[in-house]
Amino acid sequence: MNNKIKINEEKRQEMISAIQTYFLNEREDKLGDLAASLILDFFIEKLAPEFYNQGVYDSYIYMSDSYI
Repeated sequence: MNNKIKINEEKRQEMISAIQTYFLNEREDKLGDLAASLILDFFIEKLAPEFYNQGVYDSYIYMSDSYI
């Protein structure tokens, strides 16, 4: 089973741009496309599954409470 989160190219470019903007505004550090892309890959691999699992759990709790 493949658990890798897939993002279309347009959305990926938007996320890379958002990371670059964040680093520029908050850290006064200009990131290139490669650096921002590697940060995005880290977020997707290490952090996104936790957010996804929490969303699934929250949805389950919400739906369970709706039927009580």
